[in-house]
Amino acid sequence: MLSLPATLTQNDASACLEQLTAGLRSEAAQVVVDAARLRSFDTSALAVLLALRRECARAGKHFTVQGLPQRLRDLASLYGVESLLPSA
Repeated sequence: MLSLPATLTQNDASACLEQLTAGLRSEAAQVVVDAARLRSFDTSALAVLLALRRECARAGKHFTVQGLPQRLRDLASLYGVESLLPSA
């Protein structure tokens, strides 16, 4: 399982995505991202999750998210991408 940090903003997004992408290689066919620790974030958190989803698709792996904070769910809905972040 991959985990998001407690803080994920524009300043942290590139490093976070690199770390998650590196971790993706060791994951099985089912990749679960745990977002439960996420407390401080901006729309960059969505960008990171969507980029990771694309990496999973390229690798032939199934992508799901668990523990997505309600505020991030609301942002995903606002941008029309909630269906791209399936729950585990």
